[in-house]
Amino acid sequence: MAEKKKADAKAKPKGEVRKKKKDPIADADTADVGTTAKEFAKSAIDVVNTSNEKVSNIVLHPDVFRTRVNKHLLYEAVKQYRAGARAGTHATKNRALVSGSGKKPWRQKGTGRARVGETRTPLWRHGGTVFGPQPRDYSYDMPKKARAAALRSALSQSVEDGRLKIVDHFDIAEPKTKELKAILVKLGLDGKTLLVDSKPTDNLILSGRNIPGLKVVDASQVNVYDVLDCRTLLVSQEALTKLEERLTP
Repeated sequence: MAEKKKADAKAKPKGEVRKKKKDPIADADTADVGTTAKEFAKSAIDVVNTSNEKVSNIVLHPDVFRTRVNKHLLYEAVKQYRAGARAGTHATKNRALVSGSGKKPWRQKGTGRARVGETRTPLWRHGGTVFGPQPRDYSYDMPKKARAAALRSALSQSVEDGRLKIVDHFDIAEPKTKELKAILVKLGLDGKTLLVDSKPTDNLILSGRNIPGLKVVDASQVNVYDVLDCRTLLVSQEALTKLEERLTP
């Protein structure tokens, strides 16, 4: 038996012994049902109605809500948003704008004093400001793909933190703040809330504008800053579909 093993070892050429690679397809076929069920339960999220009763569950798109969170992209997107929100109305008066005469105070030579051309010079008190801030636009563009990737990271972060809540639809019969406030109380929401709906109705917008900490936006207007700034991301089922269509790479 020992001689046979030695012969087999001699028959194998050097460098041919390699570890067998794992076949992902075969591994998927042989995976147990319990593991698949756990993965489905992790990716699925409950859909409730305005009374906070479970209606169904939905599987979130992995390329939109289950991506790796890129913190640097989040930083760049927030910086760009805040730069665009700056008013940029600061202004200082230079020597052409300050009040004062343009007359030469005294002759150039012969007085023993320093030469000077006018009283509005920056060297004098009440003179103009040199290189002071002037009105400007602080906004700048960010690549479209980078903005989309940052929003996917923000949405994925909200799912990881458990801040995403999905409602089947919002039925607001008339513009009443009291009615929308009652819905938020039933859903157990407190603090800043970003309500996202697909083409929100006027009744919904008017009902939510007087509720402190609530912001109602269209699915096409969701941005990284608002998603990170809210405690709860409240999304309708139709708006969720629109977000997935918009952000799927």
